[in-house]
Amino acid sequence: QVQLVESGGGLVQPGGSLRLSCAASRISSRLTTMAWYRQAPGKQRELVARISSYGTTQYADSVKGRFTISGDDAKNTVYLQMNSLQPEDTAVYYCYVLNIVGAYWGQGTQVTVSS
Repeated sequence: QVQLVESGGGLVQPGGSLRLSCAASRISSRLTTMAWYRQAPGKQRELVARISSYGTTQYADSVKGRFTISGDDAKNTVYLQMNSLQPEDTAVYYCYVLNIVGAYWGQGTQVTVSS
């Protein structure tokens, strides 16, 4: 089956940066959408950013201008560059992959923004 391996989470101070990575194995990049979701304590999971196989991107209003999603089709990997992090960005971040045969979730990586 498809396996999603996430990395890059951690603890940073407000204003800091992190880069998340998600590598999807055993999957074709054709007709594939990759995305990052997050879930903060006591809140519902929300879409952070999405990138399609065409390279088009979409961002939540709360992260627009601060986060950048990018993908490498050859490596079946998606990245999330997070700059100017704020305490409200604290959450578990989940990689998500959707292709023609199914949808897949990573196990999540913790991002904590605190002084």
